[in-house]
Amino acid sequence: MPKIPEKIHELTVGQVSARSGAAVSALHYYESKGLIHSRRTSGNQRRYTRDTLRRVAFVRAAQRVGIPLATIREALAELPEERTPTREDWARLSEAWRSELDERIRRLNRLRDHLTDCIGCGCLSLDTCVLSNPDDQYGERRVGSSLLAEPPRR
Repeated sequence: MPKIPEKIHELTVGQVSARSGAAVSALHYYESKGLIHSRRTSGNQRRYTRDTLRRVAFVRAAQRVGIPLATIREALAELPEERTPTREDWARLSEAWRSELDERIRRLNRLRDHLTDCIGCGCLSLDTCVLSNPDDQYGERRVGSSLLAEPPRR
């Protein structure tokens, strides 16, 4: 990973890419979605502040656990623009996602625990399948493949 001297306060897209591991195209996409920001030089080249590296790391970590980009953008909008975000900033933002992640973990554990049964029987019955129809949520309403497109009601 290339070291960037401390005296350099703005980074090129190539430097951000090399340091963050994100492709240049991903950085352009993140910028188009409002996740990171740059300024343009007189030659129309992008320049990013150093805190962009932490923001990109945050985006990539959040994406890996399935947080939608819109939710990531909302979180990043709460961070200060004038300074590099601190550990406390990140802790405050990530706390809001804890219950969502806990629920996702619960569903993944259920999938893991019942996947062998499902593959073993091969029926994929929407009437009784513990994966497609947990706790028989659909049993009282109707049956059939149309339920796959319909999110469960709570």
